[in-house]
Amino acid sequence: MISSPIKASQGDNLSQRVYQRLKAELFDFHLMPGDRFTESEVAGRMQVSRTPVREALYRLEREGYLDVMFRSGWRVKPFDFGLFENLYDVRVILETAALRRLCEMPERPSLDELKEIWLVPAAERLADGRSVGQYDERFHAALVAATGNAEMARIHHDITERIRIIRRLDFTQVERIDATYQEHAKILRAVLQRKSDQAQFLIKSHIEASKAEVRKITLHMLHTARPDMMA
Repeated sequence: MISSPIKASQGDNLSQRVYQRLKAELFDFHLMPGDRFTESEVAGRMQVSRTPVREALYRLEREGYLDVMFRSGWRVKPFDFGLFENLYDVRVILETAALRRLCEMPERPSLDELKEIWLVPAAERLADGRSVGQYDERFHAALVAATGNAEMARIHHDITERIRIIRRLDFTQVERIDATYQEHAKILRAVLQRKSDQAQFLIKSHIEASKAEVRKITLHMLHTARPDMMA
């Protein structure tokens, strides 16, 4: 793999820039599940010292993307679809509980920012998948945060970080972008109308559809990028 060197300006956090570059390579499948490499290899192609590389690698290891292979370098963690599906299941539990609480709160929380993004005419919808993916994360995080339960929001944030590597793939398909707008609008309206059972059903169906789609896309991308992995 060839990559351009990382140049740090005055006051720049070189370790952070190495981390961001490596994470992008993981997310874009330039570094594939099971790939092995050393700190020296990464430092050489990015033309930086090993110290910021080591710091970035250990950060990615803590986040669950890499395994450190003592005396033999690093390895990109193999995809564990069972783990991802379990995390999606936890999302369902958290978010249905959050919507139930929102519908039952004495004072309805302000969801004006979400309404401005998701309750818009079709002509005003975003078409860029990356942007929609970022707004999608904020949508779900905002609903959980609106409950006022900081611990629930923290756990939800941790899960979001762990599934982002595959979740973002849901927005590489035009039809899924359209579906996201439609489903988010229905969820918002149900919450605003305090229809608790309907809101919970909609959020569960929405997350389950996303889980099925990203699994299908991930398998396709892995097969396309490296067919021998799927043999």
